[in-house]
Amino acid sequence: MNTPNAAKPPLPPRDAIDAPLREDVRHLGATVGELLVEQVGQALFERVEATRTASIERRENARPLAALSSTLAELPVDAAETLIRAFSTYFQMVNIAERVHRIRRRRQYQRGIDGAPPKPQPDGLVDALSKLRDAGVSADELLAVLNRLDVEPVFTAHPTEAMRSSLLKKEQEIVRCLVNGFDDARTPIELRADWERLRMAMTAGWQTADTSSVRLTVADELEHVGFYLGGPIYLVVPVFYELLEDALREVYGIEGELPRLLRFATWVGGDMDGNPNVGAQTIAATLATQRAQVLDRYMAELGELASLLSQTTGRVQVTQAVLDRAEHYRERFPAASKAIRARHADMPYRVLLTLMRARLRATQRDQPDAYASADEFIADIDLVADSLAVHRGLHAGWFQIRRLRWRVRSFGFHLARLDLRQDSRQHAQAVSALLNDPDWAERSADDQAQTLTPYAAGEARFPRPGIAAAASTLAVFDELHSARERYGAEATGLYIISMAQRPADVLAVLALARQGGLCEPGEDVPLDIAPLFETVDDLKGGPDTLRALLANPVYRQHLIARGDRQYVMLGYSDSGKDGGTLASRWGLQRAQVELLEVAAEAGIKLSFFHGRGGSASRGGGRVMPALMASPRGSVGGVFRVTEQGEVIHRKYGIRALALRELEQSVAATLRASLRPRLHEPREDAWKQAMAAMAAASREAYRAFVTKDGFVDYFRAATPIDVIERMTLGSRPSRRGSMKGVESLRAIPWVFAWTQCRAVLTAWYGLGSALERGAAELGEERLLEMARDWAFMRTMLADVDMVLAKCDLDIAEAFSKLAGPLHDEFYPLIRAEFDCTVHWVLKLRGSDRLLASDPRLAQSIRLRNPYVDPISLMQVDLLARWRAGGSEDEHLLRALVATVNGVSQGLQNTG
Repeated sequence: MNTPNAAKPPLPPRDAIDAPLREDVRHLGATVGELLVEQVGQALFERVEATRTASIERRENARPLAALSSTLAELPVDAAETLIRAFSTYFQMVNIAERVHRIRRRRQYQRGIDGAPPKPQPDGLVDALSKLRDAGVSADELLAVLNRLDVEPVFTAHPTEAMRSSLLKKEQEIVRCLVNGFDDARTPIELRADWERLRMAMTAGWQTADTSSVRLTVADELEHVGFYLGGPIYLVVPVFYELLEDALREVYGIEGELPRLLRFATWVGGDMDGNPNVGAQTIAATLATQRAQVLDRYMAELGELASLLSQTTGRVQVTQAVLDRAEHYRERFPAASKAIRARHADMPYRVLLTLMRARLRATQRDQPDAYASADEFIADIDLVADSLAVHRGLHAGWFQIRRLRWRVRSFGFHLARLDLRQDSRQHAQAVSALLNDPDWAERSADDQAQTLTPYAAGEARFPRPGIAAAASTLAVFDELHSARERYGAEATGLYIISMAQRPADVLAVLALARQGGLCEPGEDVPLDIAPLFETVDDLKGGPDTLRALLANPVYRQHLIARGDRQYVMLGYSDSGKDGGTLASRWGLQRAQVELLEVAAEAGIKLSFFHGRGGSASRGGGRVMPALMASPRGSVGGVFRVTEQGEVIHRKYGIRALALRELEQSVAATLRASLRPRLHEPREDAWKQAMAAMAAASREAYRAFVTKDGFVDYFRAATPIDVIERMTLGSRPSRRGSMKGVESLRAIPWVFAWTQCRAVLTAWYGLGSALERGAAELGEERLLEMARDWAFMRTMLADVDMVLAKCDLDIAEAFSKLAGPLHDEFYPLIRAEFDCTVHWVLKLRGSDRLLASDPRLAQSIRLRNPYVDPISLMQVDLLARWRAGGSEDEHLLRALVATVNGVSQGLQNTG
């Protein structure tokens, strides 16, 4: 495994670096072939090879798509499904190999290549701190930002990939085996044993269904997210702080205790928006489950530490505080004390840690002697750490006890803060019921705000608190009150209001919180409320909404009690669905600038929560360019962003990659906070030009998606009907019946267009806008903006990547499923695609897509011969399934396999 071929000529530098990746892919591909022969026979394997060869021939020699398509049409369903799974298994192995190669490249940076000295990995902590130092950032300035830095990934239940935990564990085994191959000291026997373990995991995975046939519940989603939070992330958090300490020492000579910079949040169990399965009961269940998971991890770690810290009083001294605490706990936990073996009595650390486990067990069981908070647990940990530090224990356990301390500081007794989200219209319905006012929704914004103000202040109570229409909403706030008492204030996060459009939407939450019993009369409402501005129009109106809200004296007083910090969530998904990529991105950029101006006028701190998805259509992309392209002052030491779908798996599924993600997030936040991009005097003119192009882009996009017959075309030319039947998540895929684009959720909208290989959600309207901009402003102005403006440069780079993943010939095959509507809509798609490609290449100075990222271009080229057959089988199976009234479950299962396969191949799909 990973043995270079000495007979080959020397490779160019990039090829030499990537040679081990190619070797891994070759080995894994061969193993997949052996697996197929063993599991389904030689004939299937030969069909896979023939299909792969034909697919490559089509790509490399411009063969007609029909030649490949005809070989795949009308396959028996079982044969089609097996063929699809074969290609999907290959994708899984390539994806794993590429992730492992990222680990290999990280190690190459750390130890140097071919005798060269080590160098900082780009966008890592040392690289970022070095750039800040070179930009004139002093140690004091850096420390000031570090002391208020808050990086918080928020894990959400919007999966476009929901791999079973059993398969995730098998994937981790494959990763371990490949990483073992980095070790030159391993013997051939050991390497062969690794490969046998790898093959066992691969084969067991083949014999396991990719997804459940039963729709996921909220509990299933919680288990899925918990796999990452309680697994790779839990393990690497202390390592992150150690790396940051090393980087600060190396670059700035800074020593000392670091503040907590990282924490984590989740929407699973708290996202009520459009999900009837989420409410007070799931809030309670989620908090209890997360608490149990993290306490179990601490219990296990205390047990390991008790075995490690076996120091005896005859060999070392310990502080009196450790002895006193142990004696105190012996009295409080007599049963646990009695169970300590006599031969361990002279091991004070072991005794105290064993008794700390007894107290933690009492915490698990909600018994009287429980820890009241994570801070009390940390105080006990500190006693041990401090004693080790002063009694020659720095290399005899202090390192490990400090890792536990970092975990408890990061995860507390709650693992991740639980955010809550609800649609403003649900709050309005509850208020309407409580006021017995059926016309509430039609009242003016000022009238609503004036009516709600005394209720938000606690000066009035709604006259009908027990009415059934408001009961479920009020129960949420009652559960929040119980949660705060049991789990502490850190266990819950923001309360997010989707479709927030007026101050009354926020005041309603304050009023309902009081009515629901979140706080006692006369107390402040202990809740950070974040309006979510998500459509293009809502983003445009957001600054006026915030200004009016801050002018309300009751809300202003509430904000003072919350530390004068207002959170605003920005919706990338719905704004993109509503207006297209360019209008969405420009709307988000402009909204941040204007919202910051409103906050400055009011003298408050404003923090943005970025509701990004995995695909470029929904704000996905690399974190460093995204933050460095953001408006000056918009980061301010806070980076809160959603993580969802296959993005969670790609970023956090492997420990080394989870660590890299945390490094990049903190590094980017530091750079964007301390040295945001410089003021550019040409930017005012660029902004005017961009506003005009964004309007033109939205006009072109809206003309397409609101055209008569579009909904019927969309439902016929994409596999949206399959996606709606899949069991990927607990949330319905649309809001009520689908009367237009507005009623479909952003994730299945993007997912469907990605599946048919058009991915038009990321580019439609952009080409038309750039063409109009060139005509009105001149090409030179556009070239200047693309070269010198980070906002435009980053957007074009993201679109470049998406265009490279498109295949309009395959999209045409899907489009033909729409019958007569194909001739009406597909020519528009083709023309806009060609126009967009033309202008992206011209503005980026390229002769081909992804010219600036050959590694990604090569990755896409390697996958296409395997993705293409799956897409064509999806077209064929879709036609057959629909012809039978969409009732054949056997065909549906095969179609689901195609959806999973395309997702594995393309990535960044949701």
